[in-house]
Amino acid sequence: MTENTEDVVLEALRGVIDPEIGLNVVELGLIRDLEVENGHTKITMILTTPFCPYGPAMIEQVRRTADEASGGTTEVEIGTELWDPSMMEEGAGGDWGLF
Repeated sequence: MTENTEDVVLEALRGVIDPEIGLNVVELGLIRDLEVENGHTKITMILTTPFCPYGPAMIEQVRRTADEASGGTTEVEIGTELWDPSMMEEGAGGDWGLF
């Protein structure tokens, strides 16, 4: 679909919060790729740690949020990159004294 739909989905994903850190998945840089085509959204995301206890719940929340925002179906894949703080949006976490 259009880049506009991708922007809408990405903005909606700002409502998905990592419960351990208290920042959203977009700020944290966990959303590594997002494509919307023919009513189907494909998201590649990573977790802050491979054994994140909230991982399954966050993945499902990302899928549901993207479904609602796009009006279509969503597939979420887990990427193989290891997360590090440099992936965060500029200024994210600074107010919290996290990084």
